[in-house]
Amino acid sequence: MIFLMDLQMMLLDVIYFILRNSVRAVLRPRIKSIEGELVLITGSGGGLGRLFAREFSKRGAEVVLWDVDATANERTARLVREAGGKAYAYTVDVSQREDVYRVADSVRKDLGRHVTVLVNNAGVVAGRRLLECPDDLIETTLKVNCHALFWTVKAFLPQMKTQNHGHIVTIASVLGLFSTACVEDYCASKFAAVGFHESLAHELLAEGADGVKTTLVCPYIVNTGMFEGCRIREEVEMVLPPLEPEYCVDQAMNAILIDQPLVCIPRLTYLPFLSRALLPWESNVVTYRFMGSDKCMYPFMDAKKKHTPNGLKSVSEAVPSQQSR
Repeated sequence: MIFLMDLQMMLLDVIYFILRNSVRAVLRPRIKSIEGELVLITGSGGGLGRLFAREFSKRGAEVVLWDVDATANERTARLVREAGGKAYAYTVDVSQREDVYRVADSVRKDLGRHVTVLVNNAGVVAGRRLLECPDDLIETTLKVNCHALFWTVKAFLPQMKTQNHGHIVTIASVLGLFSTACVEDYCASKFAAVGFHESLAHELLAEGADGVKTTLVCPYIVNTGMFEGCRIREEVEMVLPPLEPEYCVDQAMNAILIDQPLVCIPRLTYLPFLSRALLPWESNVVTYRFMGSDKCMYPFMDAKKKHTPNGLKSVSEAVPSQQSR
């Protein structure tokens, strides 16, 4: 009897949340204030990270900037300050656990307060076919895109849970929901990031920490130069062009400010995510071929080869700034 009652309540809740989110898709929900929040952004030296810093600051938040490139990171801080915001720049290699914990302690001591919003934005890609990719580049991709999530969350989540207040944002990728050829390191790391984020969200809800919100952001290719040269079929690209960074951050900020758990940018990319789950493998393969997605990374990899001897870069050359997308 208890089981049947619980089943009935579960089905009613499912229907309620479907209806609620359908209404929210039409009528914009209330936007929360982030004025006075302390927002930490990884990979803030450029790309999306720099834009996130400016957007959060514009809304009254103070930003803590983490990047491995000190010069680029300080430029982001300067841009925020020139616009009237407060920014604190720290040089951090998020792939190094000890570095993350050490600088996290420094942030708490220097600022005398706790980080309330964590934006895990840092990301890299090797851009090599699997058998041509040095092991150290593969390890770097996994450390920056995946392992770093564990270290940063472990560093800042305890205070959020104590206060039952905070927000954890993971900038993943649509390539964490469905894959393509020749970016095994990136896809593996982003699939891991999605799994990490979703498991963390379930853990927070199971433990009653409902004041700590989570948002998973999965953008399509963004024009930041990270995947420069990547091309799908021309006719399809007219409908699904690479995203402008400003548009991507604007959509991500909208999701964060309404506590939206997941956002794919653009919405059209929900379709291949659903088709991957619902259609046979072969159906997805022929769809990829039609769209040109199966070989879309070839021009990207060829372009990287032209700029480096033997098609390889050292880790330091491949990762000048740990910036997502």
